[in-house]
Amino acid sequence: MYPHAAPTERPPMDLHGSFHVYDTTLRDGAQQEGLNLSVADKLSIARQLDGLGVGYIEGGWPGANPKDTEFFRRAREELDLRHARLAAFGATRRAGVRAADDPLVAALRDSGAGVVTLVAKSHDRHVELALRTTLEENLAMVRDTVSHLRAEGQTVFLDAEHFFDGYRANRAYALEVLRTAAEAGAEVVALCDTNGGMLPDWVSDVVLDVIETTGTRVGIHAHNDSGCAVANSLAAVAAGATHVQGCINGYGERTGNADLVTVVANLELKLDRAVLPQGLLREATRIAHAVAEVTNVPPASRQPYVGTSAFAHKAGLHASAIKVDPNLYQHMDPLDIGNDMRLLVSDMAGRASIELKGKELGYDLSQDRELVTRVTERVKELEQRGYTFEAADASFELLLAEEVEGTRPSFVDVESWRVITETRTDGEAVSEATVKLRAEGVRYVVTGEGNGPVNALDAALREAIGQAFPEVAKFELIDYKVRILDQGHGTDAITRVLIETSDGESSWVTVGVGANVIEASWGALLDGLTFGLRRHHR
Repeated sequence: MYPHAAPTERPPMDLHGSFHVYDTTLRDGAQQEGLNLSVADKLSIARQLDGLGVGYIEGGWPGANPKDTEFFRRAREELDLRHARLAAFGATRRAGVRAADDPLVAALRDSGAGVVTLVAKSHDRHVELALRTTLEENLAMVRDTVSHLRAEGQTVFLDAEHFFDGYRANRAYALEVLRTAAEAGAEVVALCDTNGGMLPDWVSDVVLDVIETTGTRVGIHAHNDSGCAVANSLAAVAAGATHVQGCINGYGERTGNADLVTVVANLELKLDRAVLPQGLLREATRIAHAVAEVTNVPPASRQPYVGTSAFAHKAGLHASAIKVDPNLYQHMDPLDIGNDMRLLVSDMAGRASIELKGKELGYDLSQDRELVTRVTERVKELEQRGYTFEAADASFELLLAEEVEGTRPSFVDVESWRVITETRTDGEAVSEATVKLRAEGVRYVVTGEGNGPVNALDAALREAIGQAFPEVAKFELIDYKVRILDQGHGTDAITRVLIETSDGESSWVTVGVGANVIEASWGALLDGLTFGLRRHHR
């Protein structure tokens, strides 16, 4: 068993009473540059977050923008949450206006959300410069708004904005804001590191002081500007906070919010804190990637716990140790978070890496030392020429099959190919490719057009092979990357191309290397179609 792993059986827990896992992806996370969520997107993400088992989902700011108002309206009709409660976010009433008469407070009251999270100023300079009111009126705004919403039957949390900076500037006033909210009925006061500049020891000291001085229930809302959002959240919990806010995948303004999955995984797997319903942490990798698909923000491969590289091993030394015991180079069992170990094949690979990768692909190489040595040397020689197999598993599988079976998998015999690019009188550039090959005993000569030479070559090759193997029609090129190697050689430089192909159910990556981008693309395209056909014909 991995050290610090969570016990398999844990006592029942009260998710909404003992510890709060509060997700703010739909509100604070949506402030990330380049991230724009529709109402349908937000509903989809809310369902995913509920599947993770978070206790609260902050849906947005009703009344402040039409999209969030619409979200709460549709949520009442379309969301059937099993684990989470929906929270509406908003501000305390305006200065000089009763909470009962403030239209934005009314929007919170009418949102249908059972929980309201109010943001309030806790930094004296922000009160005077941003709100342009007195410190006394700010306290009245907190007291009046919390009391009003509590009287309407809603649970109220308070986000103390800029709390840590305010605490440094005027500790007495920052604490008074918290006391006022708690006395008015706020269940939690969340201390916000709004500028993200705190460090873990500083957070611990402040949280301890707040709890000892005020006796309130404390939460933490950390931003990542100092790279410490997760560490600051954990420090706050260690100091007594029982409510933690964050965003899935660490989304958020500037450098983002605390990555909620990383925080929760550390609490459950390292500290044995039961903060999610039992078994749901295993859904975290799937859900993190599913949310990334909705946001159209590519998942970070090196994201802790759920990244595709989180348990990837490249060095031969690591592979040798993992062959004996996976615990030796992994801090936990990746299955506990729904991830998996990956072995990368590269010029750093040793015999153990090749043997383990072969086993992963269905080949038992343990009894053939000569074959393993041959494959290892061939990988190193090809990578010296510019190939990369750690990012192109499909090309490595074709190489391994060739060495094991004695011949490279192939469904066609290519006779020749060529590409011509011309600029027409109207200024439009058009590429034309011709491919000649034999498949299933028939010779095909096919010409394809495209908006570039690689596009034309792909069209011609796909049509030629597709006449013999109709399933090729399902294959689609979904990603294309070019890298120039040995750039000092100028136009003589070696080119490497990585192509990702999908059949609608899964995808695979192949690599091509050549003296120019077209030659490199041809190799990757042909390998991509060959691998797909091999998979379909097994």
